[in-house]
Amino acid sequence: MELVCPAGTPAALRAAVEAGAHSVYCGFADETNARNFPGLNFTPEDMAEAVAFAHARGARVLVAINTFPRAGAEPIWHRALAHAEAAGVDAVILADLGLLAHAAEHHPGLRRHLSVQAAAANPDAINLYASAFGVRRVVLPRVLTVEEIAAINREVEVETEVFVFGGLCVMAEGRCSLSSYATGKSPNMNGVCSPASHVAYAEEGNDLAARLGGFTIHRTARTAPAPYPTLCKGCFTSGPQTGHIFEDPVSLDATHLIPRLAGAGVRALKIEGRQRSRAYVAQVVRAFRAAVEAQAAGRPLPESTLARLTEGQAATAGAYAKTWR
Repeated sequence: MELVCPAGTPAALRAAVEAGAHSVYCGFADETNARNFPGLNFTPEDMAEAVAFAHARGARVLVAINTFPRAGAEPIWHRALAHAEAAGVDAVILADLGLLAHAAEHHPGLRRHLSVQAAAANPDAINLYASAFGVRRVVLPRVLTVEEIAAINREVEVETEVFVFGGLCVMAEGRCSLSSYATGKSPNMNGVCSPASHVAYAEEGNDLAARLGGFTIHRTARTAPAPYPTLCKGCFTSGPQTGHIFEDPVSLDATHLIPRLAGAGVRALKIEGRQRSRAYVAQVVRAFRAAVEAQAAGRPLPESTLARLTEGQAATAGAYAKTWR
């Protein structure tokens, strides 16, 4: 299976390629991609250099243009497509219907992948994207069991890609209303989830309170690890229960499911982490390249050594095991 790895900077891209990534995904330094943060991402010139570097080493570059264009600002997204094609990228990752139509009409030679942001989770939706817009691969949302993925693959002809490690967005992607409400910045339109400019920490008695946009998201003991405050992984009170109603603030690690995902017909495995350092990227990519090669050769998978790199030093199989509360 193809190993698709994150790169938030040119340095991280080089690290991912040298560590064994088959493909690297990245984005431009603007609101056209869902990791629009200061100090991250690529200029058009950076992208062209990155593509040349990757291609010289046998790796591919995929560009995420996966936010939803704002009314009246569509030319920003159209320019991103033109820059991607000019740089010689191997595919673009899109979510918006209008942008898919624009790409199919004006950039027909540019391979199109459907972003997880589109939340296409059934064969009918996937086949529609394939027939209407020539989509060649779909990144499946992180709400499906392995059995459901296998059922989808039996009814579609496009490639499927799934997340196997990193930050775990909950429920269906492309629905980040909680973060938008708290900060006024939309992950789906501005590319900004829980921006650092809206995060604050305060000592309250023996606790450390983490706030996002003025809302207290977590309270932890001063000496305990404090998760980064994202609302979907916040601590909520619902009736008599107080806890992480949607999902715990931990990372996805589906290393042990690679053989089952291969059996389900998955074509590509995706690692999340474009906000991470190049050292993090290199370590995670090396570990998953070893796992993918072991799977392909029929050998037992190596034991995961990535626990200390996960959020809260804990991991989950997420929806693959379907253990919703």
